[in-house]
Amino acid sequence: MAITYRCLIIDDESPAHKALISHISKFDELEHSGSAFNGMEAIKMLNANQYDIIFLDINMPVISGVELMELQPNRPLTIVTTAYSDFALSAYQNDAIDYLLKPISPEKFAKAIEKAKTYFSGNSLKKEINTNVKTFSYRINGQMTDMPLEDIIYIESLGNYMKLYSTRLKSPVIIYGSLSNIASEIECSNFLQVHRSFIVNVNKITAVTFKNLTMFNGEVVPIGRKYQILLDNLPMR
Repeated sequence: MAITYRCLIIDDESPAHKALISHISKFDELEHSGSAFNGMEAIKMLNANQYDIIFLDINMPVISGVELMELQPNRPLTIVTTAYSDFALSAYQNDAIDYLLKPISPEKFAKAIEKAKTYFSGNSLKKEINTNVKTFSYRINGQMTDMPLEDIIYIESLGNYMKLYSTRLKSPVIIYGSLSNIASEIECSNFLQVHRSFIVNVNKITAVTFKNLTMFNGEVVPIGRKYQILLDNLPMR
């Protein structure tokens, strides 16, 4: 059965919606599943429905695209579509998978979709049938590899890539994907986002201070100010 990716367009201009709908219609694997014309409407739709990809404008009234990304860290895979080049750094810091400048050419759109498909095919969470051990699957050097979630120490965001630290590996693995999307895939009480760039395995924390965590491998992970309250219940605090 062919995979279909549900797409939500978020833009305050009707011509932008028409252009993106036209692009989407040329891909059998894409489905235009919704349109939002401002940030508030988009947040309601994201909370009420399931999407795989969002096409997000930056310059919108009330809630900008960057603000929406900050408010919805566990949102679907995000492709920014904007007339402004100024916000590329902010977009990538908030885990956008691509940044397309309007007017968007068919070639640029196709490349963005290929990036999205690479992410979806390369990163998936599955449960082993026989052992009931949850594993994270990722692609490296063209090969799929499985890693038990319990072996992950922490994950660090590097824009469009992630650094995966594991008890099984001497060096971290760099894989393609965004922190916001992997957060929704490894939903588990053992994992906690403690900073905009870090998700940690709470069972691999060896020491906690007000500003930092010391992990099983001796590395120190910073704690973001707005995430500090999430750590109050850790027994070592």
